[in-house]
Amino acid sequence: MNKGDLVKVIADAAGVTNAAANDTLNAVLESIRKTLKKGDKVTLIGFGTFSTAKRAKREGRNPSTGAKIKIPAKTLVKFKAGKELSEAVNKGK
Repeated sequence: MNKGDLVKVIADAAGVTNAAANDTLNAVLESIRKTLKKGDKVTLIGFGTFSTAKRAKREGRNPSTGAKIKIPAKTLVKFKAGKELSEAVNKGK
């Protein structure tokens, strides 16, 4: 499923136009993006939790040449599935 498919599902379920569903989805995604950028968590009960983690700068090696390279620090986005989502995905296995 891609974003376009998700917009159609939202539009059908909510009985709104695709444009309205797209605007709503964009607003939700932007809100999650801004919250994570501030370093806060986003918890959707029954679905999961989006959070961030810091990865320190480190040294690595170029696999082709074996030369040492510096890998810069970065912030990672993490997602931990909620209990209901995990159970729904694993049901019937």
